[in-house]
Amino acid sequence: MPVQVIVGAQWGDEGKGKIVDHLSHSADIVARYQGGANAGHTVILPPARKGDPDKEFVLHLIPSGIFHPRVTCVIGNGVVIDPVALMDEIRQLRESGITIAGRLLISHNAHLIMPYHKLLDSVREQGEQKIGTTGRGIGPAYIDKYQRIGIRVVDLLDRDTLCRKLRLNIEEKNQILSKVYGSKKLDVDQIIAEYQEFDKLIDEYVTDTSRYLVEALRRRKKILAEGAQGALLDVDHGTYPYVTSSNPTSGGACTGLGVPPTAISSIMGVAKAYSTRVGHGPFPTELENEVGERMRAIGSEYGATTGRPRRCGWIDLVALRYSIRVNGIQKLAITKLDVLDDFEEINVCTGYSLDEKRLEGFPSDLAKLQRVVPVYETFKGWKTKTSHARRFSDLPARARSYVRALRKHLNAQISMVSVGPRRDQTLFVR
Repeated sequence: MPVQVIVGAQWGDEGKGKIVDHLSHSADIVARYQGGANAGHTVILPPARKGDPDKEFVLHLIPSGIFHPRVTCVIGNGVVIDPVALMDEIRQLRESGITIAGRLLISHNAHLIMPYHKLLDSVREQGEQKIGTTGRGIGPAYIDKYQRIGIRVVDLLDRDTLCRKLRLNIEEKNQILSKVYGSKKLDVDQIIAEYQEFDKLIDEYVTDTSRYLVEALRRRKKILAEGAQGALLDVDHGTYPYVTSSNPTSGGACTGLGVPPTAISSIMGVAKAYSTRVGHGPFPTELENEVGERMRAIGSEYGATTGRPRRCGWIDLVALRYSIRVNGIQKLAITKLDVLDDFEEINVCTGYSLDEKRLEGFPSDLAKLQRVVPVYETFKGWKTKTSHARRFSDLPARARSYVRALRKHLNAQISMVSVGPRRDQTLFVR
């Protein structure tokens, strides 16, 4: 049963949106399995007429396959949905001539982000224990989910159930917001009215998506499962507590979509040719100097959701090997190789040392990970633009050697290399 899972193999922002868009041309369904509007998947489309500029779209909830007319897009039960963000996204796509009707399905079991989730998230991030979240209410929504007090899409169908749950929730949240943070209390009736209006707007999209996907598998349809964020931000396997609140790793695809593990046929990881991270937390190869600033400037490394500058550093193969292991990654797509075009030398972290001893593996102990010293192998830069390449063989010899060195150190197949944001700047490696 052909489900291909696409996961971020680093700290997110690897370019999954572009890779999913590229692979969607041969898929029937693209399904998002976790996260919320804290993700930003950027897709660049070629102009309709020659001479017009490319069109850039940043998707936060709708899967990146939406730009292929024959593809159905699914928002799975593992996603937490912000109604405001979703409706804004639908509106923008429609205004750009993208058909949504009949092509977007939303799980009736997906949880909803409420106004109090956003408020709690934003006030927490202003305190001493901030971890660098986007402030979009994602963490508080998942907290309610696992406390079994969350509001799901299906709850919108019954006004009495919705009112009862919301009144209990908002009474509790208002106490926290007023006593702890001194914030203004929320109006229960106003929120109920807003979300019932939202129910009318999304009613045509809501269905049992697990049943839909399993039936599609029975009919041998090809499904791409799209994750948000990256494996190193996974709540179980990432650099805890500086992580997201869900499971971006490949295992999250089954729970987040309601498909069996036996349906997964392949797992592709997406990684940049260097490393970036947004928010707080350990980052062994971070370059807090002019090299890192230059990397950020060339790569336009600013968050697609928040606009925050990303921390930049050399590629970390210790972290990537760990990601390959926990995800079962069989193939890798390496993105943004072109960002390294102008560097005289390029470093690759092949190992860590701690207290002058070589470490085996990626430490789960945060204190250790913050103290490790990267062990680098240095490569000569190719000093040639790669964005014009359309085949792997078009790349400069040193660029090809760099990719082959990554493959050798990782002991993983690299099947795709990206040298720019457009669809035609994606090279297949034979």
